[in-house]
Amino acid sequence: MSATDGFVVVDKAGAMTSHDVVAVGRRVLGTRKVGHAGTLDPMATGILILGFGHGTRLLQYITDGDKTYRATIALGASTITDDVEGEVISQVSQSEIAAVTDDLIRQELSLMRGVISQRPSSVSAVKVDGKRGHERVRAGEIFELASREVTISQLVVQDIRRNAESILIDIEVTCSAGTFIRAIARDLGNALRVGGHLTMLRRTRVASFGEDVANSFETFKSGEFNTLGLVDVAKSIFSIRELTSDEAAELSFGRKISVSASAGVHAAISSTNQLIALLENRDDGAKPIAVFAPAN
Repeated sequence: MSATDGFVVVDKAGAMTSHDVVAVGRRVLGTRKVGHAGTLDPMATGILILGFGHGTRLLQYITDGDKTYRATIALGASTITDDVEGEVISQVSQSEIAAVTDDLIRQELSLMRGVISQRPSSVSAVKVDGKRGHERVRAGEIFELASREVTISQLVVQDIRRNAESILIDIEVTCSAGTFIRAIARDLGNALRVGGHLTMLRRTRVASFGEDVANSFETFKSGEFNTLGLVDVAKSIFSIRELTSDEAAELSFGRKISVSASAGVHAAISSTNQLIALLENRDDGAKPIAVFAPAN
């Protein structure tokens, strides 16, 4: 594969959309074929993975991976957007806040670990009748999205701080795709009957890609940044099947080869370390579900 195919891990700054980062990517990468793996809202910072060229064809598999976030929840008020940027719609008294103990907070958060049913925050990228939820909220609409099953494999309380108006809780969360951290803040506030919203949200990991491989947004914008190759990323996502030259030739034409030894999607890699195709077993062989190498 050429340098026109690959990935860039960007540390998104606040006050910009994921699409803003993609737009910069199209300019600095010199191609319109740029996409991202998992939306980050404007207030959120952290890991946003861009794929370009053939890299865009692997983004769906990265998006499906689990993610890790650091966040701060403020108890004592609810907002229309479930975060600090939205209008306050309810607020409780100092005495009501004082009645919420650290033990109660930890107890309610513990109930959110595991496989749970979660209603996404209305201010999200989820579409309702063809229009994204956050667009409807900011247009003044009031609605609720349907609940969905998500998995929260880790929810750690790192700190609890108090002031006259609120309780601030720092958490770290590892969760499945489709989990909303804003919903954790909202649901905690509702369970404790004091209201809750996010004041900070940072994504520190998507699948196997973390802060250690991220480029700052300013570095990315300047055009001086590090990229990840197609083969290396494929190897981090999928099981690998090493190909003979004959198998590589067959796959390059979109033909099936012998069944792979294990189930699931495999990255088919040639002896010259090229990503030839993604394979999935069928009854009569391993079928290419995406072909990356041109036929010779």
